[in-house]
Amino acid sequence: MTKNRLLLVDGMALLFRAFFATSIRKQFMTNSKGIPTNAVQGFLRHFLSALESSQPSHVAVCWDMGSKTFRNDIFQDYKSNREAPPLELLPQFDLVKEVTSAFSIPNVGLAGYEADDCIGTICEQMKKDIDITVLTGDRDLLQILDDQVHVWILQKGIGNYAKYTKKEFTEKFNLAPKQLVDVKALMGDTSDGYPGVKGIGEKTAMKLIQDHGDIESLLANLSALTPSQQKKIEQDKEMMFLSRELAEIHCEVPVKINLEEADWRGVPKSAFEIVQEHELNTVRRQLYQLEKEIVEDPFAEWEMTR
Repeated sequence: MTKNRLLLVDGMALLFRAFFATSIRKQFMTNSKGIPTNAVQGFLRHFLSALESSQPSHVAVCWDMGSKTFRNDIFQDYKSNREAPPLELLPQFDLVKEVTSAFSIPNVGLAGYEADDCIGTICEQMKKDIDITVLTGDRDLLQILDDQVHVWILQKGIGNYAKYTKKEFTEKFNLAPKQLVDVKALMGDTSDGYPGVKGIGEKTAMKLIQDHGDIESLLANLSALTPSQQKKIEQDKEMMFLSRELAEIHCEVPVKINLEEADWRGVPKSAFEIVQEHELNTVRRQLYQLEKEIVEDPFAEWEMTR
């Protein structure tokens, strides 16, 4: 008997990637109601391709719920370097969740936490009972890799992923997945706006954690480092610990999913209806091909009335 598999999707990662892939050419795909749909259609293309590739028994999508989280409480400048979302993207935040619901897929999110935290929590809750594939564009989620948790990182193009298992990650980087948090403590994250230890980049950070295991052991063995490294770490020790706190995915968020609600039984009728309603034309063929059991074209009647 095939073991159940949960596809857990980082919704914002797919949505933003889809938006910027087409917006650079001003292809916002505005429908007859005046609503841009490029991000939603791109989200669906990524999502449907992942469904085909992973063949899950269950599916859920996790979302960021607002721009501020508990990380802003402990570090005011967290993600403050990011620009506000473009106007054409704003109406698509609600639309994409409406579309996800029409696919009979749970939308998961909690104010004050990031989608990463919700994903990490669900993986921690369920990995003993079900294999999990996490689809994201965020390498930070590699820290939650485990024997039953795989992570697929979006690459350029639709349906193209860098796929990681815990074993493959460890062999490639000579690190345990959770040690990524200590690497980020040293190197920081410019996209998230926290500096780590100034003057220590990714290669040096990885080598130091490979050699010492974590930042506590590193501090206990500072004399083994170069004078320059010692000085940098001593000067930024407080920020190093703060950066680790910001980098760590919290896996005790008060969220959960009901597997019955997340049960994937194929494309429901409501999915075809919302695609018609919002004129999401670029995904129609892909949607039809995914639903193998449909004999007649579900769009035929709509086409006749156009």
